[in-house]
Amino acid sequence: MKNFQPLALIILLAIGGCQSLDGGGGRGGNAAARRLISAGIAAEPKGAYYVGRRYYKVDYKFWGWVRKSGEPWSSAKLVMMNEQTRVIPDRQVGKMGSDNDYEYKLLGNYSGETVYEPASNGFYPEFVLKGYELISEKPAYIYQQSGVTDPSRRVIAKPY
Repeated sequence: MKNFQPLALIILLAIGGCQSLDGGGGRGGNAAARRLISAGIAAEPKGAYYVGRRYYKVDYKFWGWVRKSGEPWSSAKLVMMNEQTRVIPDRQVGKMGSDNDYEYKLLGNYSGETVYEPASNGFYPEFVLKGYELISEKPAYIYQQSGVTDPSRRVIAKPY
């Protein structure tokens, strides 16, 4: 977070409290929580990077949601992570899924390839990870339904 300006840090810390405003992601979300999330995105430092939200599921092998900096979560793509250049954070510490729902600043790019994930019977874009920086271990809740971040639930929910 060393590149974040003080105002952006304050907004991101305020967003961390959105989970309680949203009631854990109840139906339809909370308008106040959504406004805070949007304000946090608007305050992100400009640059050529992505923001990723780890979305760990025991039965699936995708990595999580990735969006361009400054864009809303609704534009995020569920990705398969190419680790040939850099290993994902939870694998680096040897505890798969230990960073479920953490938010990261990601450096890298889309390879242009799609990868088949058999358990979900889906095709996902491949993101080539070159580096990352932890933004938050407790970011704002970005889903409309509650419980979708539970690793044992076979639910794939798109952020709003």
